[in-house]
Amino acid sequence: MYVSESRGSTPAATTPTARGLFPGRSAVPTTVLVLGTVSLVTDISSEMVTAVLPLYLVAGLGLSPLGFGLLDGVYNGFSALVRLVGGHLADRGGRHKTVAALGYGLSAISKPLLLAAHTLPLIGAVLAMDRTGKGLRTAPRDALISLSSPPETRGRAFGVHRAMDTTGALLGPLVAFLILRQAPEGYNVVFTVSFCVAALAVIVLLLFVPSRAPELGATPASAAERPSLRAAVALLGRRELRRLMLCAVVLSLATVSDSFIYLLLQRQLGVPDRWIALLPLGTAVAFLLLAVPLGRWADRVGRWRVFIGGHLALLAAYGLLLTHVQSGWLPYAVLALHGAFYAATDGVLMAAAAGSVPAVLRSSGLALVQTGQAAARFVGSIAFGAAWTAWGDRSALIGAALALALSLVLSIRLRPAAEHSAAEGSAEEKGVTGSD
Repeated sequence: MYVSESRGSTPAATTPTARGLFPGRSAVPTTVLVLGTVSLVTDISSEMVTAVLPLYLVAGLGLSPLGFGLLDGVYNGFSALVRLVGGHLADRGGRHKTVAALGYGLSAISKPLLLAAHTLPLIGAVLAMDRTGKGLRTAPRDALISLSSPPETRGRAFGVHRAMDTTGALLGPLVAFLILRQAPEGYNVVFTVSFCVAALAVIVLLLFVPSRAPELGATPASAAERPSLRAAVALLGRRELRRLMLCAVVLSLATVSDSFIYLLLQRQLGVPDRWIALLPLGTAVAFLLLAVPLGRWADRVGRWRVFIGGHLALLAAYGLLLTHVQSGWLPYAVLALHGAFYAATDGVLMAAAAGSVPAVLRSSGLALVQTGQAAARFVGSIAFGAAWTAWGDRSALIGAALALALSLVLSIRLRPAAEHSAAEGSAEEKGVTGSD
């Protein structure tokens, strides 16, 4: 499934530079597969915690929806504060692996600290530490993926990585469910096992991921593109990257976090508390099945079209949650649309952004987009929690659906829909920057 060429790809024989960098052009690079393994193991660890966190905080510690919204905002948005730092440190000297390892290590250490945190400030501090680790590692990891893959098949490479990552997301809640089934109040066991699994991921990263990506040494950087904070910020002068980031921010403001989706499903259908840890499995299955096909499709028809389509799937999920249907098919449909949203947006956005950023600033450029997106989701999560507390869950979701619809209209107007990845790859290889 991973070895066939995308339609419209530039043949290896016609691109000498790419042929030298990517001798196994038709195969997914080994670096991508190893990083996928690291992400798979890490996601088993993190999703074990994520699956039980809503129940642990709301039912176990008695937090209000607003309090949970604040913590959920920290969990999903705090990494925005350190992503630029992680991207900059990784670009300086090509230390992508080192910075990524530091980030994975911080997230692993935070898991056992949840055992000692029982108040809102302490839990917030531990979650902030975990998200700091995520913020440090995400841009260097995605930069390694893009730098190790030919431009015209980056969508597929990110799709393969996200599929492996999502396999971990699929297994994590299942492990948490099995633990809680044996020990109904066994949150401490979940956190301990999560730490052991996260430590294994760090070991795999240190042993098997190469320190430098091949593209870093392919062409010398100009003075304006040498890694620096000024050069990173100056990337926003590139029209395509700036528009892409703006649209990602606007759409993320109207994106309801995963935890709220699962709580809404539980309330609408009366799902018992012990089963809530299984709801993320539906999202993970859909993401796993669709990540590679949608990544390859994005390489062929245009990454922006697939990205917008993913948000339309999320809007459809909101619509189903707003119905009064009590049928047994409702959670399957909502979770399938939720997974399709991630499959069409997560890796596809990074593949699209990579084409607008030079290799020596790849981590910094991807971090800019990720920072804007994470910060917007932080604000959106707090706003949704506050709206739920003030007006109820249904009114809050209606507001989110209207905001997402308006954001889609704005985003379609801001960025042309007729975009093809083959043109992106060709432009990148020829040095077209897309700057104003």
